[in-house]
Amino acid sequence: MRTLSRRLLKALEHFNAAHPWDHNAHYHRWILRQLPRRFGTALDVGCGTGDLVRLLAARADKGVVGVDSDAGIAGRARELTPPGAPVTFIVADAPGGIPEGPYDVIACVAVLHHLPLGETLARLRRQLTPGGTLVVVGLARDEGFVEQLLGFVSVPLNLLMGLVKNRGRRTMVRPVSMTAVTRPAEVPFGDIASEARRVLPGARLRRRMFWRYTLVWRG
Repeated sequence: MRTLSRRLLKALEHFNAAHPWDHNAHYHRWILRQLPRRFGTALDVGCGTGDLVRLLAARADKGVVGVDSDAGIAGRARELTPPGAPVTFIVADAPGGIPEGPYDVIACVAVLHHLPLGETLARLRRQLTPGGTLVVVGLARDEGFVEQLLGFVSVPLNLLMGLVKNRGRRTMVRPVSMTAVTRPAEVPFGDIASEARRVLPGARLRRRMFWRYTLVWRG
């Protein structure tokens, strides 16, 4: 099976620009389902404008830390967060700049492919409390049959989601996550899974729709 053609990818890019929706925020509810109803502290690596941070704060008894390397985006996250919320936003580069924990919950959404995989996972593991939960939503390079099949199936579903989420809107508001600087994933899913299970024994990984995979590990 061939990967998506350049012409199709270009057409998909134009459609998403006209009917924008946040592929990463689509998984926020799934992330919350992996977590306890209440926990002490949480960390969101690559937090962007803080949508997930604010969701986590509703469950955190001791507060949530959001980390992003972009000072402008972190500033926007502070502006969008209600005063008095148990949330702190920090500008830092991962993995070295990840603030010391430990944390009961660590989330990492669509950022791991920008970072050294093994080093970052090891750093996140060290910052997790015993019995805590690490949740990753990541991007991998399409290589095997399953990844390519999911990529093809994601195309019509992406079109449907774009139409549904923008139904009735006169002005299409482009999510900030779609304007952030990104780069294509270079590591195939199989290699990611092998490295993740080496660093995080027992980690559960699964290929997902919309060109994503998920990882869950409990310390």
